[in-house]
Amino acid sequence: MLPRDLSAFITLLEKKGQLRRVKTEVDPYLEISAIADRVMKSGGPALLFEKVKGSAYPLLINAFGSWERAALAFGVKKIDDAADRIAELLDLSGYGSWPDRIKALPRLAPYALIFPRRVATAPCQQVVEKDPDLGSLPVLTCWPKDGGPFLTLPLVITRNPETGAQNMGMYRMQVYDGKTTGMHWHLHKDGRELFEIYKRRGERMPVCVALGADPATIYSATAPLPPGMDELLMAGFLRKTGVPIIKSKTSDIMVPADAEFILEGYVDPAEPLRREGPFGDHTGYYSLEDDYPVFHLNLITRRRKPIFPATIVGRPPMEDCYLGKITERLFLPVLKLQLPEIVDMDLPLEGVFHNCVIVSIRKRFPGHARKVMNALWGLGQMMYVKLIVIVDEDVSPHDYSHVAWKVFNNIDAERDLVLSKGPLDALDHASPLPRFGTRLGVDATRKLPEEGHPRPWPEDLRMSPEVAATVLRRWKEYGIDS
Repeated sequence: MLPRDLSAFITLLEKKGQLRRVKTEVDPYLEISAIADRVMKSGGPALLFEKVKGSAYPLLINAFGSWERAALAFGVKKIDDAADRIAELLDLSGYGSWPDRIKALPRLAPYALIFPRRVATAPCQQVVEKDPDLGSLPVLTCWPKDGGPFLTLPLVITRNPETGAQNMGMYRMQVYDGKTTGMHWHLHKDGRELFEIYKRRGERMPVCVALGADPATIYSATAPLPPGMDELLMAGFLRKTGVPIIKSKTSDIMVPADAEFILEGYVDPAEPLRREGPFGDHTGYYSLEDDYPVFHLNLITRRRKPIFPATIVGRPPMEDCYLGKITERLFLPVLKLQLPEIVDMDLPLEGVFHNCVIVSIRKRFPGHARKVMNALWGLGQMMYVKLIVIVDEDVSPHDYSHVAWKVFNNIDAERDLVLSKGPLDALDHASPLPRFGTRLGVDATRKLPEEGHPRPWPEDLRMSPEVAATVLRRWKEYGIDS
């Protein structure tokens, strides 16, 4: 059963033994983070803190923090099942002829129902707070040197004033006081691009922030979608039904009807930027202070009994690592559509989303690995990847020992290391310049004579299949326990 809102997800997690209720009062200043960090790193359950000091609202954290919970979020047995649906949809071979297209209609029919659907009333507007105060929310201060408390799971919804198209992204928001927050829009983000449009037009930018929604909608705010594609459409695909939306009270922005809270306000491009940070980030380091736009709160609408969603990030493994792995699996079919030579890929948790990607390919010609590297660096958020490792199709990117063996033994440094200058993520602290630096590609594939390796390439050691089958059949006879 796919959870349709946050409360339904909590009920499902509890039913599956994946949630623990904490009834003791806890402090949102560091204490909750210290508890959550310990639980996340030990592979523990989702946590529902029922009594948060200084707030009337319970707080949910670590809801996505395991493969099982990630699968429950999308109503599947494993995340690859959701990826298979995407692969099936993108399989162009099924639409080659008119008979094929007609046969495909029943399979495609459900996708007509994934578009957002407008409703007249909504749980997220059961209560309207006309004199809102962010201080009423149990906002976490996550790490000792953070610049203040931060909203860590906000769904920031904006609207293109020229096309009417909406965008939903997840950008941290430092709470300055009861009415203002920072708006952490990096240079490369869609929200920042829309901000620049409003700036050119000399207009205030309406912004709505949804806190809490069904898990598919929460995930979709993090998804690396093509520019202009509505994240709520992605959520509808994952939910297998459209996300109910309602017009916000103070602007034309449509918001998820089943959200827990909606913060309505604006960003004024004409006003000075404000210092934001530091923040203990998903890299495992503090991201530095910098200047960002300011969000001004006009109104809060909410459910009668809302639940506040939060996460913390830091040195892996953390809850956000699973959001990254969901992206890895869901977007692999899309990547294969553009680069059909790709067999599989892995984003190691230690690479914190975009610092390392391991890719296996069907190598067919000299320089094929380099072709794939350069193609990946040209695709959306893949431009941030600092290290791309390419291996042959018989190497699983998820078997780090096998990958390391190939890298350590298969490369000649001069021939197989590729240095590429290009954009880097704003959070990268290692590059000499902000948002720009050098990326590395490692070609660990078998080398062809045309690639400058005239010597014979050795075969991997493999036992005879017949002998291996004999040993497997007789294993119990040997009296070996392992």
